Amino acid sequence: MSVEELNGSELGTKEYWEQAYEREIKNYRNHGDVGEIWFDEDSQIRVINWIMKRDDIEDDERIIDLGCGNGMLLIELAREGYTNLLGVDYSPKAVELAQSIAKDQDLKIDYKVADLMNVESCKDLGQFGVVHDKGTYDAISLCPDNPKEKRELYMESVRNIMTEESMFIITSCNWTEDELINSFLGKFEKMCSIPTPSFKFGGKVGSVVTSVVFKKI
Repeated sequence: MSVEELNGSELGTKEYWEQAYEREIKNYRNHGDVGEIWFDEDSQIRVINWIMKRDDIEDDERIIDLGCGNGMLLIELAREGYTNLLGVDYSPKAVELAQSIAKDQDLKIDYKVADLMNVESCKDLGQFGVVHDKGTYDAISLCPDNPKEKRELYMESVRNIMTEESMFIITSCNWTEDELINSFLGKFEKMCSIPTPSFKFGGKVGSVVTSVVFKKI
């Protein structure tokens, strides 16, 4: 079954995010405001709690946050004692903001500029036990220019930074669990879901966001 593409949006462009993070850098410098956690702070908390409850994720496990934005997920993990953290974003302004916040809070977190659609350069990142994405796959899916091709490149990059034992945690507000499973067919298989609040409308049950944990095939 083919996946129907989303309508393109400025949210799928690098220019949009560079401008957004340039504003957030100014706000942070002037007011100490770390900026927004895109689309759902509660989802971030649920993912962090899930990671903390896992006996098979050690404090020194290599964890990467794809499209880290202001880096707040890694900030929270660092506060909980996780020590081997890397955040990547294709927006240099996002990385600049995240680095400033971590430095001001005296937390050791690595950040790098990396474009997940550049498969070869992403291989240099190494491999990670936990790969996390909240909203980055969504943003790529909203790209006005060749989103299907970009999603394929993204998946290849993600697979390259995973081992057979790695966990890929993805949270989406644009794709349902079934759509994610279908999109990742042949590349990733579902390991489990992280429960998210559901609603009932017209006799059908749905969720505003989806959080799924995958292993690579």
